[in-house]
Amino acid sequence: MFVEKIEAALNSWPRRWRLLDTGASDGATNMAIDEAILIHHSRGEVPPTLRFYRWEPPTLSLGFFQNARREVDFEACHRLGIGLVRRPTGGRAVLHDREVTYSVTISQKFLPGSVLETYRLLSQGLVLGLRLLGVEASLFNPDKTQRGLRSKLSAACFDTPSGYEVAVEGKKLVGSAQVRQRGTILQHGSLLLSIDEDKLFAVLAFPSESVRRRVKEAFAAKATALDRILSRVPAYDQVCRALARGFATALEIELIPAELTADERLTARKLAQDKYSCLNWHEQCKLNDISP
Repeated sequence: MFVEKIEAALNSWPRRWRLLDTGASDGATNMAIDEAILIHHSRGEVPPTLRFYRWEPPTLSLGFFQNARREVDFEACHRLGIGLVRRPTGGRAVLHDREVTYSVTISQKFLPGSVLETYRLLSQGLVLGLRLLGVEASLFNPDKTQRGLRSKLSAACFDTPSGYEVAVEGKKLVGSAQVRQRGTILQHGSLLLSIDEDKLFAVLAFPSESVRRRVKEAFAAKATALDRILSRVPAYDQVCRALARGFATALEIELIPAELTADERLTARKLAQDKYSCLNWHEQCKLNDISP
């Protein structure tokens, strides 16, 4: 069934996709740009889009359903100069620092299937791109016994791979999340160039220091980064080029370098100011029973 859906997708979607590299922005701007692309693609104004970006300053992003008061050490974030933002996607907290972040935006009419099925296809692009960098990555096979191992004490995203996320020797290398709005899929994720466990676990809240130490020690066995796999970490631009080639091959598309449209920039500015600058923007969605 999965193969049939993917073959149908490959035969129906546009062959020419847009490729964006929007550089480094703060958390509110980055999330606003992703949503702006989704909005304008849903209207048919822009083609399916692969975007790469970075974060300045380093930012802790929370999943849509996370409780910030319970899971974030706000004083540590302020002391370390770490920004805070809430994603429109689910999942757990991610510290965006030394990484390459990607997002894919495509209409569900072009890419049918469940979240896991679409994860599986899009993650193939990541795997092929990483192999161009000399990384023997693979898709983590979703298994009920493995899912049961996820730590309930950790708010960190990279503590265990989820279904069809990208791993190397069982350790999570790319963390992704997906949301569907306006008949459109937005999937974004982080490829870690390096991990700073001290910083990550400093900005997360734990019931005690002993729990913090225990979870931090376990984290090292479940997550990895390019600097722990390769003798030399490729530059950001090199990683983006490899991932773009991987996506182009996996999805059988041509990627056309472009920039955000004027309308997308205007929408993004408004979303950054009116929505993503507030960590609790999601509460209005919950009150109105609106899907994130």
